[in-house]
Order: sequence, then structure tokens, then C-alpha cells
Amino acid sequence: MFQVTKVIHFCYGHRLLNYEGKCKHPHGHNGRVEIELCSDRLDDRGMVYDFSDISKKVKVWIDEKLDHQMLLCEKDPMVSYLEEQEEPFFVMKENPTAENIAKLIFEYTASLGLPITKVTLWETESSKAVYSASNG
Repeated sequence: MFQVTKVIHFCYGHRLLNYEGKCKHPHGHNGRVEIELCSDRLDDRGMVYDFSDISKKVKVWIDEKLDHQMLLCEKDPMVSYLEEQEEPFFVMKENPTAENIAKLIFEYTASLGLPITKVTLWETESSKAVYSASNG
């Protein structure tokens, strides 16, 4: 099995609903996402997938949709306030935990037809969440 991993850095803000602790308040992260693609064979160029093509498809989407955005659950009352203030935000169906952000990026990448197997989101230098095809 061949594997390639593209690393993408982006900044985002979020807050967590139904959470007791500091993360219930708006705050930000300098995130690092690792996008892993696998294949049992290489293309005619000898690649699983070209790194620049991953950037063109996935990094551009992250830059446009997630970078420097407040990631909020659709149930968060802050959504209507940010709409009124014309501030940038991105709405998720789920609570914007590191786990759910990793899943969001995984599902977007899969929707493009890329042979994705795993997304790792580093929320801090010492904390990461993983979503993979084998998660079920």
C-alpha cells in the first residue's frame, strides 16, 4: 500500500456547546491538518496523488471555508449575532470539536473522489483528533 500525506495549516475560532470549561467561550487555534491518501497502485506518473493537486482541491477549500473563520454548531445562538455583524463564520451540524472538524475535512476530501484514508487535526502541539475510513 502506498501512502502520501499533505499537511495544511489554518487558523480558526470556535466554542463548544454543552461543555463546562474554558472551551465553552469563543477562542482560537492554529490548527494543522494531515490529509492521508492511500492506494495499492500508483498512477502513470508514479504517484498516489500529486501534492499540488491535493492543495488545489483541499487546501483551497480549507482556505476559503475554514481559515480565519468562527466554526460554530448550527444550534449556537452566536450564529445569528455574527450574521447581524457581517462577521465570517462557518456553520457545522455538530459541535465544532477537533473530532468533528477532522470528520468534516475527511468527508469533503472523500466527496472529491480522492483516496482518503485518514485526517488528523492537531488543535494544539500536544492535542490531536483523528478520523479515518476504518472508524466505522
